[in-house]
Amino acid sequence: MSSAAQPDLNATVGDRAAPAATGVVALQVDGLVVEFATDRGWARVVDGVSYAVASGETLAIVGESGSGKSVSNLATMGLLARSARVPAGTALLEGTDLLELSQRQLEDVRGDRIAMIFQEPMTSLNPAFRVGDQIAEVVRKHRHASRRDAWRRAVEVLDLVGIPRAADRARAYPHEFSGGMRQRVMIAMALACEPLVIIADEPTTALDVTIQAQVLDLLRATRDELGMALLFITHDLGVVADVADRVMVMYAGQAVETGTVDEIFFHPMHPYTEGLLRSMPQVGTQGRTLASIPGQPPAPWSMPGGCRFAPRCPYAIDACRAAPVPLVELTPGHQVRCVRAHELTLRGAA
Repeated sequence: MSSAAQPDLNATVGDRAAPAATGVVALQVDGLVVEFATDRGWARVVDGVSYAVASGETLAIVGESGSGKSVSNLATMGLLARSARVPAGTALLEGTDLLELSQRQLEDVRGDRIAMIFQEPMTSLNPAFRVGDQIAEVVRKHRHASRRDAWRRAVEVLDLVGIPRAADRARAYPHEFSGGMRQRVMIAMALACEPLVIIADEPTTALDVTIQAQVLDLLRATRDELGMALLFITHDLGVVADVADRVMVMYAGQAVETGTVDEIFFHPMHPYTEGLLRSMPQVGTQGRTLASIPGQPPAPWSMPGGCRFAPRCPYAIDACRAAPVPLVELTPGHQVRCVRAHELTLRGAA
């Protein structure tokens, strides 16, 4: 890239969310900070994360375990453990800052305007109650419906997510469903009040590829039909390619790159993104040893002073370690946290 085309490294994004690609912004998170109490003091596990997701859009958040993907969204939902705190940031849903609400106020919002599909449905569903009753409870709370109307709505959403004989199956207990069907029940519960935003936290984990594809198709279809915003948390880049419109890559509690699916997969600008793509099984890699990213992510209490990925990065130079690296917008909507982004040519997906 010529010097005339290099980005202005002073034009940093900082703690501002990138604008959503299309539609009206449903959820906008800016400068989110999450800390956990440890024996070493408060450890910062999410550091200034910002994103925006629009109605009818899917934003995928990807990264290794411990990168802060789930914690950032649990903070938004007000579901963090008592040992955690949110010292900074905003999370605007229809103009309301979720981080400023009391637990009682959040209970009125969760399940109504914003809902979450958790990773393991067997631990999220109550084994002592029929699935229809569990879904109807959400409807009764947020829509003040009668028992009859709430039950009717429960059967309706079970049918919507493709559970056969929904009226009969609503009377079954969670253990009477397969893993894929239990995940459909969780999706039905999230859809019961037609929320503005759904957060799906690793919803296809432990499902076989056939059921995984069905769940992804279901999420995509319901997003399009209801016009909701979908926030998809995963470490599986194959899933990201299938379901997402835009992607935010996280590492060590920070966003290191954001962009459209095509930009992230075919024109990555951060070495960590390149490393994730290279470690993904792809066409043409059969019989070859998959690439891996050497080393381990840093502990929250011992973050590097400069780029947090520098100790594992094959392209790191002294400038990478000199000072914290800002998030820079290289092209509209494509942001990267790398001092060498303007000079590196990285490999994307095959």
